[in-house]
Amino acid sequence: MRTTIVLAASLLAEIAAAQTSVQSLAKPPAAALHFTIISTAGKHGESARWTTSEGIRMGRESFLLRGQVFETESASHVGADGVLDRVTIRGFTPNGDAAESFAIAEGRATWKSPVDGGSTAYTAPAEYAAFGGPIDLTADLAERLIASRDRSLALLPAGRARAEPLGEGVVGDGGAGLTVTAYAITGLSNTPIPVWMDDSGKFFGAIGALSWIRSGFEAQESKLQKIQDEALAKRSPAIVKALLKTPSCPVAFTHVRAFLAGDHFAENQTIVVDRGVVTQAGAAAQVSVPAGAQIIDGNGETLVPGLWDSHMHFQDDASGPALLSLGVTSVRDPGNNNALTLARAARRAGGELLSPRVYPSVLIDGKGPNTAQAASVANSQNEALAIARKAKSDGFIAIKLYGTLNPHWSGPRPRKRIAWDCTFTVISPRECARIRPSTMATRRSRIFIS
Repeated sequence: MRTTIVLAASLLAEIAAAQTSVQSLAKPPAAALHFTIISTAGKHGESARWTTSEGIRMGRESFLLRGQVFETESASHVGADGVLDRVTIRGFTPNGDAAESFAIAEGRATWKSPVDGGSTAYTAPAEYAAFGGPIDLTADLAERLIASRDRSLALLPAGRARAEPLGEGVVGDGGAGLTVTAYAITGLSNTPIPVWMDDSGKFFGAIGALSWIRSGFEAQESKLQKIQDEALAKRSPAIVKALLKTPSCPVAFTHVRAFLAGDHFAENQTIVVDRGVVTQAGAAAQVSVPAGAQIIDGNGETLVPGLWDSHMHFQDDASGPALLSLGVTSVRDPGNNNALTLARAARRAGGELLSPRVYPSVLIDGKGPNTAQAASVANSQNEALAIARKAKSDGFIAIKLYGTLNPHWSGPRPRKRIAWDCTFTVISPRECARIRPSTMATRRSRIFIS
């Protein structure tokens, strides 16, 4: 089955490449504005923006991500009302043909992407939020949004984007210094998307686990990452204050449908919790609710243990409340920006961040064209060992070894077969006891005990 899946994926990639060849995609002119696609692991690709003599806005992007190839092009046009009235995307991604189109004609907006398609009456200016394509389309949306009177913009196919200033930074040296401003854009994703604009209101970069930054300023990426993370973190204490309620007495969930013993539901149950510990669980008629307890009427509701997300790259402070709202109270993060992971851990410990318990891993990879984004890169076995030792001292619970790392550096093959790839982690029995795997609800991966 695994071989069949791999062969099918390879075939799809070949078909996509045949549909739109790299040679047929636009070539950026010398005057194009260039961006470098980078992460803590190094460079992954390039993107470019330019406008043709006919007023067509062009984007061209090419990058390699863990062996996956992205080659895309966008062509767009601004209509009389100041927003895009035509968009065409060509190229291919690991998912296949990237073809996407959008047009406004005769009072209707029509779109077709790899995941959806539709049409609606067009009665007021609205910016098309493309599903795919180069960063040029995101940059265009950000520029238009931030230049709007109230930093608010209607979107197509639906929704509204808003932008809020986060902070400023100066990049470059001496006379080449440039002031850039970060904004948090909401309405496009479940959590805010930070973008950076230069002092003329033009897109400068989008900084994250994978970053797009104006070429020539690559060395400033970590500086901007720190500024925006600290700015976003300033919002977190207010969320904690508004949402976190710590009871001073026992809490009784009465008459609920409860998931018990990890294998069945039981009707009309009462569960009593005191200081984070379940002290009673049983039929409602048989449980004695302590005097003075806070009572939550669970009639018609279902109570389950907190869920685990066992493969979740915890990307920002806003991910915490979002996960908790879904019932996820524990997260295994299989690899991230180590400095930001530690900063968030400190905020959680200090009561400044509302978040599930996060059990983080350090991702270690070798140097090469397929190096994983956000990896800690090791060029030798000694460097890999140093990264692992630092991970332990920093409080990470696991390391994750990726495909470019020399497999001989990890020592002799284990006697018991275990999986080593992007969705598996090996941890010690002691760490297993800490995270109580018997309560774990896995989603996309498993934990093997070494």
